[in-house]
Amino acid sequence: MFLLNPPQVRELTTFTTMPAHFRRHERSAWANANRGGTPTDSFLEGPVFDAHGHLYVTDIPWGRIFRIDPRGEWSLVAEYDGEPNGMKFLNATTLLITDYKNGLMQLDVPTGRVTPWLERRNSERFKGVNDLIFDRQGNLYFTDQGQSGLHDPSGRLYRLRPNGQLDLLLSNVPSPNGVALSPDEKLLYLAVTRGNCVWRVPLLPDGSVSKVSQFFTSYGPSGPDGLAVDADGRVLVANPGLGYVWLLNACAEPVQVLRGTPGSSTTNVAFGGADRRTLYVTDSTHGAVLSAQMDVAGLGVSSANPERHLQTP
Repeated sequence: MFLLNPPQVRELTTFTTMPAHFRRHERSAWANANRGGTPTDSFLEGPVFDAHGHLYVTDIPWGRIFRIDPRGEWSLVAEYDGEPNGMKFLNATTLLITDYKNGLMQLDVPTGRVTPWLERRNSERFKGVNDLIFDRQGNLYFTDQGQSGLHDPSGRLYRLRPNGQLDLLLSNVPSPNGVALSPDEKLLYLAVTRGNCVWRVPLLPDGSVSKVSQFFTSYGPSGPDGLAVDADGRVLVANPGLGYVWLLNACAEPVQVLRGTPGSSTTNVAFGGADRRTLYVTDSTHGAVLSAQMDVAGLGVSSANPERHLQTP
């Protein structure tokens, strides 16, 4: 990658680390499939904040949801038979979860009860859903990644409308992962992990997509994962294979590189803090959450429009 102006390089610092009593040093079905059977005590993803400044993260191999308070203290909210990944709030007390094993699940935070929300499409199971985002109209965009890749570019991008209509927008993606929207919500950014890139997906007024293009090209053993957008429309890309978070301008030029600690796997990102200028990054290798102060606030994260009833098909 040739750049006229090399990006500023900054170091991420550790905000908090999973306590030892929550770590499981044993094999799991997830580790057998994704880590060659190596015991994996945790694998953190899905960071999202509630209105009180608590950070929620998923632990994929053990089906757990954790809450982390502003001081960095951990508590277990739920544990169930699933592989939870991305999360967003449906309302003040309900989290919607993209669960690779089960489809879309919902968590009642006060009770810790996890129940199905959308398990299948037309009686067919999903390949393995991964991440999700709501727009301001209550449309839900989510990725269905499964084990797709360059050998099998069959990953999908869906939109679920508030009236329950489920639209298949893309079905040819080699490992669709994180999703984010531009400030005007006319563009969707899609992390394509096995293609080692980020796609730019125009959202047209009639609800279709057209002229999808490759916005950013990365490198390394594992490509882009989680995405976020700041108030200036810049795109943040978590790259676990490099242990980086790229900060890209409108031309997809890296203007900053945020680096994790050596050996870190920077999987996902979320803005938090009172002014939304603190970036929080899940480090799945070390079971930690990293952070950095940013000069521009992150976009607010939408939930399902409370004035409209979001129905499932």
